Amino acid sequence: MDINRWLRLIAGTFVLISVLLGYYVSAKWFWVTGFVAVNLMQSAFSNWCPMMTFLRKLGVRP
Repeated sequence: MDINRWLRLIAGTFVLISVLLGYYVSAKWFWVTGFVAVNLMQSAFSNWCPMMTFLRKLGVRP
């Protein structure tokens, strides 16, 4: 998989897990969902995402 697919997979996984935790454990987990959403929006404007930097350091191909 390329880096963009990894990024979408990780973001989707974080959103799904945080929504489930927010529903079943504590509403405070919805903050994680919001953080992921804000990070995705800022990356759309700046074309930079911290997770992409991390994935590149792990050797994921572009």
